[in-house]
Amino acid sequence: MSVEIRPFRASDAEAAAAIWNIIVEEGRAFPQEEVLSVPEAERFFASQSYTGIAFDTATGEALGLYILHPNNVGRCGHIANCSYVVRPDVRGRRIGERLVLDSEDRARELGFRIIQFNAVVASNTAALGLYERLGFSRLGTIPGGFRTKDGRYEDIIPHYLVL
Repeated sequence: MSVEIRPFRASDAEAAAAIWNIIVEEGRAFPQEEVLSVPEAERFFASQSYTGIAFDTATGEALGLYILHPNNVGRCGHIANCSYVVRPDVRGRRIGERLVLDSEDRARELGFRIIQFNAVVASNTAALGLYERLGFSRLGTIPGGFRTKDGRYEDIIPHYLVL
């Protein structure tokens, strides 16, 4: 499989919503509780500083995506925040790694100096391993910082990377 990452286009909204909504519906990683309709997805992904879409170049199928935006405003506006999602049926093929590396390049191009992840859920071992392997630093643990879909509370582990 050959993977290409390119900027989000309005024509990607349906595929992007489908992939994003898998994670929202699982209720184990993203803070959002409501799925995105296609029109909402188009507005949401277009409103980010950058949204990257990973495609299989042979089939044209969307495989995953990320969003990149400021983590805060004003004097902290140089810190980016990102969220990543890879379709469950293609996980384990280093697509997530490609998305993270691409987001680092885009963040630098946009003038960000740091990437910070606010809420990496402790049970998301794949993400934790990836971020560690790519040089992100853990900031600590926030006990019970994430409420899962079934109402349990899990720890979150914020991370950062100086670009």
